[in-house]
Amino acid sequence: MKIRSVLSRQVWFAAFGVALLIAFGWVATKSGPLAPIRVTVTQVVKGDVAPSLFGIGTVEARRAYLIGPIAAGRVGRVLADVGDAVKGGQLLAEMDPVDLDKRVAAAAAAVERGRSAVATVQAQMNDARSRLDLAASEAKRYIDLVKDNFVSQSVADGKLQQQ
Repeated sequence: MKIRSVLSRQVWFAAFGVALLIAFGWVATKSGPLAPIRVTVTQVVKGDVAPSLFGIGTVEARRAYLIGPIAAGRVGRVLADVGDAVKGGQLLAEMDPVDLDKRVAAAAAAVERGRSAVATVQAQMNDARSRLDLAASEAKRYIDLVKDNFVSQSVADGKLQQQ
C-alpha cells in the first residue's frame, strides 16, 4: 500500500512539473521576450503630413543662475513668474530698501569723520613744523651764546638734541 501511494505522489509531482513547464513556455512565447512582434497592416493612402508634438512632462532649463540683490532689503514686487519667458536685461523683481536711508546717512557721517581726521592730522603737522622751527631757532641762539661764552657747551648740545 505504501509503494502505491509513493508512486502516485511521484506521478502527480511529475504531471504538475510538466504542466508548469508548458505554462512557462506558453507565456514566454506569447507575451515574453520570445513573443513575435505584432504588425498592423493598412492600405496606403496619399495625403498631407502635418507635424505635431504632444506629450506630458516638464521642461527644464539648460543652465540655472542664482540671482540676488547686492544690498539688504525686502522683495517689493515680483514681475516674472515661474514658467514665464524672460529676456536678457528684463526686470524680474524690485527690492524695497528697508534701511537704505540710514545707510546713506551713515556713509555721509563716515565721510565727515574722515574729513575731520584729515583736518586733525593737518593741524598736528602744522604744530610739529612750528615746534621744529622753534627748536631750530633756539639751537641757533644757544650756539651763538656758546661762542660768546654766556652758556656752556652742554646746554647748547641739549638744545641741538631737542631740535
